[in-house]
Amino acid sequence: MNQGTGNSAFKINTIATVIGVLLAVIAGTAIWRIYRGDTTLLRNVAVSNTQMSPNADGDNDLIQINYDISRNATISIYFEDENDERFYFRRDKRRGIGEYQVLFSGVVEGYDLPDEMIQGEIIARLLQDGAYEWVIEAIDTNGTREEVRGPITVVDADNALPEMRDFGLDKDTFTPNRDGINDRVLIQYDLQKESNVRVALQLPGGGELPLFEKERDVPAGMPGRHYYDYEGGVDNGETPPADGEYEITAIAEDDEGQKIIVRDTLNIALGGVPRADIFAPASGDTFEVSATAISLCDTLYFTMTVENYGDTPIRTTGPLPGAVYDSNENYNSVGWHTESGAWRIAVGFENELSNYPYRWAVGSEDDLVEIDGFKYLMPGDRAIVTGGIRMVGKFGERNPQPVWAGLIHEDVEVSQFNNRVDPKAILLDLPDPENMEQCPSR
Repeated sequence: MNQGTGNSAFKINTIATVIGVLLAVIAGTAIWRIYRGDTTLLRNVAVSNTQMSPNADGDNDLIQINYDISRNATISIYFEDENDERFYFRRDKRRGIGEYQVLFSGVVEGYDLPDEMIQGEIIARLLQDGAYEWVIEAIDTNGTREEVRGPITVVDADNALPEMRDFGLDKDTFTPNRDGINDRVLIQYDLQKESNVRVALQLPGGGELPLFEKERDVPAGMPGRHYYDYEGGVDNGETPPADGEYEITAIAEDDEGQKIIVRDTLNIALGGVPRADIFAPASGDTFEVSATAISLCDTLYFTMTVENYGDTPIRTTGPLPGAVYDSNENYNSVGWHTESGAWRIAVGFENELSNYPYRWAVGSEDDLVEIDGFKYLMPGDRAIVTGGIRMVGKFGERNPQPVWAGLIHEDVEVSQFNNRVDPKAILLDLPDPENMEQCPSR
């Protein structure tokens, strides 16, 4: 074989080898791409329609958005108007590898229009009618960013917001303790559009306590004025939230998904379920009387002890301990009328014309504390209460007459264990009718 023939064969073999390597690389790359796919982060993006009319009429209210991501990424979906202002539907949401579908109803993060006066904060709102570009943006963990855009037009959007105008509380501070003073707070607003409304007291730590509407002529959720009457749960024997400052929130959401939140601040003070009783000593009478037989025009005196064993003050009203009633008088006739929420020691008897006609404050001036002009027996305190009834005539239909003590929470209750406490049979020594004399004035 000559030199020329050998060189040609070598060249042919070298070229074949190179071609083989190249083909192997190409084949390997193809197999690798088939196995791994391409390196695009955001894929198969599609929007089901280029026009929508978000007004909850069931026609073209929604569009479907589809996309895939090939690796973990943060996703944002937003809409840009002709002024390049962005309206976010999804903002910086972490997503893993996979296929995604989401329905868009036209509602984006809340925004305000120029010169718009809205009470509260708009949380979510429909896009206004007009032309937009939708944008789906993906950013992977290395900072690689990809986006896909497309046109969309919004028409016939229901832009009326679920406003709660004139939202407010009738007081800044209330004292839920059933003392008849600032026991309730009235929350009200004027709803402008049929909506689902949730009103709540926000609790420390992120929880909330739902408040319930006091339905009147306007049904719940319908346009008009709405009222919420909150008493801290005390009327049901529940312990109210601890004293302090709280936020009251109301969130209204319409059929399109637009949301508005309004807020106000409420202070709770002296809250608690009032609890008191006529204290029963270890020995001796609970309702101690000066005598069990008494003559006409003489006075029957009593002594008993009241204890506030609850965690909130109890309000009281007069007359003060030591006052003496004539037997034909009662608390109204001597000028101490019923006061809702006040506590009073009382004495009653069988056949009385009114329930517990003789009533006294649950402590003396030294026992009580003044709060905002009212008198209270404080939690954990006891007070001795005395008083008298002068017998100026026939005392009921029986003789001896059963007489007992009571502790009244006026216009609220006389609890079972504070009713008809320690009855005594009192004998009244009455002269014959022809010898009956009128008792002297006091």
